[in-house]
Amino acid sequence: MITEEKKQKLISRPPVVVVLGHIDHGKTSLLMAIKDFGVLSKESGGITQHVGAYQIIISPKGREKDGPSTGLGQAKKITFIDTPGHEAFSAIRARGAKVADIAILVVDSCEGVKPQTKEAISHAKLAGIPIIVALNKIDKPEANPEKIKRELSQENILVESLGGKVPSCETSAKTGSGIEELLELILLLAEMEDFKADIQKNAQGVVIESYLDSRRGPTTTLLLREGILSRGDIVGTSSTLGKVKGLEDFQGKMIKEAFPSDPVIVIGFENVPLVGEKFKVFESLENAQEYLKSKEKKTKFEREVIEISDKKVLNLILKTDVLGSLEAIRSILKNLPQEKVILRVIKGEIGNVSESDIKLAKDAKGAIIAFRVETNKIAELLAQKEKIKIFNFQIIYELSQKIRELMQKCLKPERIRTDLGKMETLVIFRTEKNRQIVGGKVIEGRIEKGTFLEIFRGEEKIGKGKIINLQIDKKNVELAKKGSECGILYQGEDRIQEGDILLIYREEFRKEEL
Repeated sequence: MITEEKKQKLISRPPVVVVLGHIDHGKTSLLMAIKDFGVLSKESGGITQHVGAYQIIISPKGREKDGPSTGLGQAKKITFIDTPGHEAFSAIRARGAKVADIAILVVDSCEGVKPQTKEAISHAKLAGIPIIVALNKIDKPEANPEKIKRELSQENILVESLGGKVPSCETSAKTGSGIEELLELILLLAEMEDFKADIQKNAQGVVIESYLDSRRGPTTTLLLREGILSRGDIVGTSSTLGKVKGLEDFQGKMIKEAFPSDPVIVIGFENVPLVGEKFKVFESLENAQEYLKSKEKKTKFEREVIEISDKKVLNLILKTDVLGSLEAIRSILKNLPQEKVILRVIKGEIGNVSESDIKLAKDAKGAIIAFRVETNKIAELLAQKEKIKIFNFQIIYELSQKIRELMQKCLKPERIRTDLGKMETLVIFRTEKNRQIVGGKVIEGRIEKGTFLEIFRGEEKIGKGKIINLQIDKKNVELAKKGSECGILYQGEDRIQEGDILLIYREEFRKEEL
């Protein structure tokens, strides 16, 4: 039972909404239509490459200008977590769902349910949060929302218009149609759920994104769940701690304090915390240090120790812009087939490629994978000198393809031998330095021009060579069948004698597949 004192600690907080959906179904465009936030339009290939969080304020008549937090319990404020739409980021998408209150499932009204749509549904269900379906791209002539609703019902998402409990609306990021209705559904659902937070607790929440800024040091986006976060607070996660020296809202404006459901940018961590870690405020630096010490052995990104056996190993050094990207790339590596080539990440961190990365790549005979980062000038010169290749990428798919290509190069071509036939040597016409012209009869199978032969004298293998030319009745031919008498131009170091049996075979080199 909640006491009166406890009730006074609880305030209504804005809903935190995660937007999920298949790639190219308009998730990012829908967010653009909801709020004028140009960063989203700058992502490579239309794919949002790492998690971000944004807020808007809704007035009774519609959307107002984006703005920072102005106080406690803004009833008409909505926080959006933008998670990547590419399949490589399923781990980040799952984490986004876990920190959210409501999921918007964006489905293309023309294309319908896709593999990532089903994946997104699973994430939302696993997190136990309500879903709102946004049937997007309704402006297109081929849009068929009723068909899509029926497809969703096959995934146990039954919308209200079909007698279910899942709210839905038809939207167009292009024309803006249905956006107001979508926002109203979010606020209505938030009112029904009545999300609460305790502001008398020490502030706590989740790390949404983090990276190393060359000027400001470790820079972290936090989503506040409880309490009030202020400048000067001591904060800690399982992997690092620090003091809040700088506190900004999601637009980069300096603020003094942040409230539940606010996404904030924090400057002051000693190291870059891991995406998805929980953070909390401590009474003192000593308390934070004790907490960190107890968690040291449980940090997520420890070096991988792999039993190599007799398999090929591709050593990788990963350098990325943010931890979200690093995690996504690690997720890709786990999904690549490694029965024949093992992928080993000997170093994975955020930041530009440095001289130490080049030296490590040389020692480990590894490849440097740089995602949305640069290489400093000294490292560039060293890489050229040591002939170390740095692979730079802006798009995750291209990175994945290149790693597959590097893995393939680790495999030696497989030698395939096919025995074709046998010939009994009857006569030696001519012998030169490393060539002979001999005649004989095909006693098994066939002989083909350009193939190889092994020389057998009795049971003993004498040597081998190649058939340069093949003739029947002094005419050049490509093939001599069983029973045929023929002459061959043989090339090889070993000499053929009358009575020798020649075993004819074809040899091919086939690329081994991963």
